[in-house]
Amino acid sequence: MRFAAVATNHLPLSTLLVALVIQASGAEIRIPAFTAYTLPDPDGARISERSGVTRWTDPALKVIWYGQFKQTGEVTAKVVLRLPKDAGSKLKLTVAGESRTASVMGAGNDTPVTADFGSFQIAKAGFQPFALESLNARSQPFGDLDALLLDGLAAQDAHFNLNEHRNAASVHLAYPVPPGTNVAAFYCEVTGVADPAATFYMACGWHRGYFGMQVNSPTERRIIFSVWDSGGEAVSREKVADENRVKLLGKGEGVFTGDFGNEGTGGHSHLKYLWQTGEKQRFIVTAQPTNETFTIFSGYWFHPEKQAWMLISSWRAPKEGGYLRGLHSFSENFGGSSGHIVRQALYGNQWIQTPAGKWIELTTASFSHDDTGKADRLDRFMGVENGQFFLSHGGFVEGFTKFGDKFTRPATGKAPGDLPLPRLPQ
Repeated sequence: MRFAAVATNHLPLSTLLVALVIQASGAEIRIPAFTAYTLPDPDGARISERSGVTRWTDPALKVIWYGQFKQTGEVTAKVVLRLPKDAGSKLKLTVAGESRTASVMGAGNDTPVTADFGSFQIAKAGFQPFALESLNARSQPFGDLDALLLDGLAAQDAHFNLNEHRNAASVHLAYPVPPGTNVAAFYCEVTGVADPAATFYMACGWHRGYFGMQVNSPTERRIIFSVWDSGGEAVSREKVADENRVKLLGKGEGVFTGDFGNEGTGGHSHLKYLWQTGEKQRFIVTAQPTNETFTIFSGYWFHPEKQAWMLISSWRAPKEGGYLRGLHSFSENFGGSSGHIVRQALYGNQWIQTPAGKWIELTTASFSHDDTGKADRLDRFMGVENGQFFLSHGGFVEGFTKFGDKFTRPATGKAPGDLPLPRLPQ
């Protein structure tokens, strides 16, 4: 932290003590370059834990760090970078509506140099972007970025993600079921509200699988249903013995099926379909025990255009023989280059059906998150909106829900009833 010299001749003792306390509180924060994002192209430069930000060659591309400030006041900012020897670079940093420029000369590709942008004023607490731009011509080197350095009163207790994992935190809803209830079917509706690429909104999760909708790219979306094998293999399905593998019994028209791994192993299925943002999607997963050791798990999705339920896929799961348990939903950002974008979805009208056909509405859900949401990314929360639960994560927006907090939505009282589900292959 930088301070002007204090003249002591005419200052009262209380003022001197305050100045000394402020000086003693200074602690520079180093935010690695590999935690930054690039806009407007999230893949416009190379970002890695080992090398920071490299291959930054487009003057239109901004490199942005995001942090949450708890205090207001001054913050000083510097950027550590590497440049070829005697190569110059002129950069601009914008913080809280103020912009400062700095010029720096290179000392060699392996020798860091520092661009000092001076001080900025943080007028209010909350999330704040630090946007770095190049004022160089495209043919000039911009510099490979190592870190953003912050100091000053406002930097005290500021929170930044310091981990190379730039995904937004994964967030979950867990639905408690009345004790002793066997669940033969689980119904849930999901509406994507803000759904950038690399987003998976999972509607019906249970102890053996998951069922939901995914954004793969601006031109591809999917309905996904997957069921885990038995045996505990985490990575490769080739290592799973035949008696532990789930077996495909049937699939719907146009549905792709195959294997998956690296998150446990099992049978995967998906239908490519451009489901619409803001349009409610309906899902139901069923469990049919065939004996004490096998259960058939099937996923059905209501096709908006055909206005009919369709089978995504059905799998025979070994070492099971029971019903659905551990019911949950979640939202996941599975691509690290877009963790700065908000993801939000509504989850509503949850129901379960007993083997006897009785429908029971689930109106309570508890919130949880992955390890990223524990300390790295605090922009994750849930709530109730328009009679439905919502999950929000990413975007560096204000909002924070404690792990384990419970919410209750209003009951609809409208059970799904007798759904005309397609017959399973015999």
